[in-house]
Formats: sequence, C-alpha cells, structure tokens
Amino acid sequence: MAAGPKQLTTEVDGQTMKLTNLDKVLYPKTGFTKAEVIDYYHQVAPLLLPHLSDRPLTRKRWPDGTGAAYFFEKNAPRGTPDWVRTVTLPTPGSSTGRDEADFVVADDVPTIVWLANLAALELHVPQWRIGLSEQGKNPRADLIVFDLDPGAPATIVECCDVAMALRELLGHYGLEGWAKTSGNKGMHLYVPVEPTSSRTTSAFAKQLAEQLAEALPENVTANMTKALRPGKVFIDWSQNASAKTTLAPYSLRGADEPRVSTPIDWDEVAAARTPADLTFLPADVLARIEEYGDVLEGLYDDPKPLPS
Repeated sequence: MAAGPKQLTTEVDGQTMKLTNLDKVLYPKTGFTKAEVIDYYHQVAPLLLPHLSDRPLTRKRWPDGTGAAYFFEKNAPRGTPDWVRTVTLPTPGSSTGRDEADFVVADDVPTIVWLANLAALELHVPQWRIGLSEQGKNPRADLIVFDLDPGAPATIVECCDVAMALRELLGHYGLEGWAKTSGNKGMHLYVPVEPTSSRTTSAFAKQLAEQLAEALPENVTANMTKALRPGKVFIDWSQNASAKTTLAPYSLRGADEPRVSTPIDWDEVAAARTPADLTFLPADVLARIEEYGDVLEGLYDDPKPLPS
C-alpha cells in the first residue's frame, strides 16, 4: 500500500472502504505518507485492538500532516459508516458546551483502517471500558496509568529510573506495572486492577506519586507546577480521572517523525542509556512484534484489587 495509486477501494475483513489521498505526506520531515500510516495501522491492529476495544475513542487528527493544524475529535464525524460502532456518552465539562457525544469505539480492524484514512494519527482512550459503567456514568476503571514526563534536561532515561522505583513501590502493594514509551519524550506505566471507581484509582495514583516525590525529591515531583519540573520527572497521576484519556499503546504520535508509543519490557527499561534506545518508528515496532510478539500480552489477564 506504500506506493501506487492516490486512492483505492479495498476490502478489509469484509468491509468495503475507499482510501483517499494515499500519496499525501503526513510527516513532512521524513516523507512518511498516508498510505504508510494506513499500512502501519492495518498491520498493528491485532495488537492495538485489545487496548481500544469497548473504550470511547478520542482522536487527534492531522488532515494536512503534522506540519499543519490538528484538532481533537470526540464526536463521530459526518459520513461515519454504519458498520462503525458508536456509543452516546456524557461529556461533563465539555469545551464544546455539549453534555454528550457520539463516540467512536474501535472494536475491529476495519474501524482502525477507516480512522487511519481520516488521518487520526493519535488514538486516546480512558482507563475504563463502556461495559463496566452505567451508560457512561460512574465509570469503573480497569487500569491505573502513571504518565512520567521529564523536565529538561531530564529525558526518558531518567523516566526509566523513576519507573523502576515505581515498579518496586507497586510491588509492595501486590501490583504489577507494564511500561511503554509515550512516543514523545516520556513514558507511561499501566497497572491492571479489578474494576473500581475512577475516584479510587485517581486517589491511589496520587498517593503513590506523592510517596515517590517525598522519597526522591531531587528526581521526582508530583506537582503540576511547571517551575518545579526542570531536571525532574513529573509523575502525572491525573489521567486516571474518568474524563481524561491517554495515548493508546501502539498509537502513532503527531510529531515531526512517525514515532510510536511502544510497549517495552523491564529489561529494556533497566538498560536504557540514551533517548535513542527507546525511540521507535513504525518499521521498528513491526520488527519488534515479529521478534518478540506483544510485550503487553497478558496485561488484562490478572487484575489485582487495590489495597483498601
């Protein structure tokens, strides 16, 4: 799909769709085209789906490439095919003034290909699934996420040190952490938990972030204030709020090059010495999958209860 026609009509798992502007460059710095974006998402879809399935999807779209304007999209766009699953959910505090939106839910490969054709480069989801909530009210989280954000001159290498400390702390509570790069400059750490309210997961994540900030004050802050962050890793626990979302594993980033939010194992976290060690483009990710399989396989298999 990477070279050839500007548009084509194709069938993906039984769904016929028209793919357009295939030769459009979406990453100007590297010349990475829309056809290549679609091809990457099509290949990675089987590993991406477990992280999107039954979660309301917020898309970040760059129709004219990452050198131009982008927009966030929660509502299903006009012309959404009838085979794409949509769910109407409340959106309290929405900047659009609407109190609900018709969210796209990506439960199959054709939906992922359709999204890629819309230049939805970034796919963001909350830490809860629709089936665990009451029509989107009182969502029950099945994941905790810690977003490790380095303040320059700190980099992802410093995030790895903090991730190791956080992993040890989680172990004291009988919980397991799973790491991925953010695809930007930091890292995300997931913790599978038995479904519980987002308020509970947020409070627990905040507690752990503050514990680490107290134990490692030179290296860690749990405070959002930008002035406190140079040279430290900010542990952002706030993405556990039910209205917040995090970039999904295996999603592209809308950056100058097509970096991927890539699952990494703990040996890689421990071994990282430079940011380049943990920078992955689509071809790297597909090669890793070929060699290692899915590093996040089993993430949802054995959730643990949060300590009461």
